[in-house]
Amino acid sequence: MAVETLTFGCRLNAYEAEVMKSEAQKAGLDNAIIVNTCAVTAEAVRQARQTVRKARRDNPQARIIVTGCAAQTEARSFGDMAEVDLVIGNHDKMQAASYAPMAFGTPLNDKVQVNDIMSVRETAGHLIEGMDGRARAFVQVQNGCDHRCTFCIIPFGRGPSRSVPMGLVVDQVKKLVDNGCGEVVLTGVDITSYGPDLPGAPTLGKLTQSILRHVPDLPRLRISSIDSIEADEALYDAVASEKRLMPHMHLSLQSGDDMILKRMKRRHSRDGALAIMAKLRALRPEMVFGADIIAGFPTEDEAMFANTLAIVKEADLTHLHVFPYSPREGTPAARMPQVSKKLVRDRAGLLRAAAQAQFQALCASRVGQTEQVLMERGGQGRSEQYIPVRVAGTQPGALLTVRISGVTKNGLVGEAVRKAA
Repeated sequence: MAVETLTFGCRLNAYEAEVMKSEAQKAGLDNAIIVNTCAVTAEAVRQARQTVRKARRDNPQARIIVTGCAAQTEARSFGDMAEVDLVIGNHDKMQAASYAPMAFGTPLNDKVQVNDIMSVRETAGHLIEGMDGRARAFVQVQNGCDHRCTFCIIPFGRGPSRSVPMGLVVDQVKKLVDNGCGEVVLTGVDITSYGPDLPGAPTLGKLTQSILRHVPDLPRLRISSIDSIEADEALYDAVASEKRLMPHMHLSLQSGDDMILKRMKRRHSRDGALAIMAKLRALRPEMVFGADIIAGFPTEDEAMFANTLAIVKEADLTHLHVFPYSPREGTPAARMPQVSKKLVRDRAGLLRAAAQAQFQALCASRVGQTEQVLMERGGQGRSEQYIPVRVAGTQPGALLTVRISGVTKNGLVGEAVRKAA
């Protein structure tokens, strides 16, 4: 075994896993497993602990390193696990020097090596070659968060908001395209806060325009989860004018009820979110939306939940990530009156069912149409609207024009007509 990474959570973690593996190998580390954790829910932390124990059972001689957001926020509890050899923080995991003591067998006074993430003010760019053979690649443009939503522990795992310089982002995209990458996804913790810490204070929209202008061979650019209230005019201009920017946006919505949004300390309103989606659809009629929604936030009553359930259909949310609320110690929401666990589960189920109905309707509308599909592994690809499409006899990385012939529970089925232009 060389270095294996086991990654949980967000797209940023997936990108960072590639950097971590490279940095650990530079340090000379081998026979090691790096568990890159997530802290967004209590369940994510539980799964990380379970994975650590399984990794030790399956690999008794390997060195096990735990990092990521849960390691940053709950460092000592991971350090107390007998299965763990080293715990390193979110900033340190991106540096070869953090892995050197483990590589050379240097004794450590404390196996917990986690520094103060809140003091970090810059995010260094790291060039990766690709993402383990994937046709799509994630590119970090930003890290950290300056907001304090009442349910969220992530700012304490990621630190303050900081941006990757525009030139470094463009260089990374160029490198990926040169290596055959067919789609780049811009990612971060709060990517619509991109830029104010950089010279000239560029915005996410300006960054998007710069990438598309300076990397003309990039087939497809996609933007990950955005905070709708921070979307800038340059981003709207890019949506309207650049077909290589995919017609799929994922919103950090969280709720469809104004009172719950206030108690979450979100900055948008229900009507504000609907207005932004309407504006984007006016610019690109084929635009589809996904959203993060929390089910059973503290104090959520039936009327409040009804507003959230209704927005799934009203906004035609077809790609929903539903998070059953779980209290995170140290957050204000954990001290609010809680909704019963059963009710949380029931509401999460209703939200998922509503989203599945919207998704199936979207899929049904595509039957008989042609889609541009970027193929990935296992004969499955993604359409421009991020719909999974199964196409037999294809190779990963191929960008195909596909005629859609049917619908499955999880997406579409089609036949390749030709390679996309």
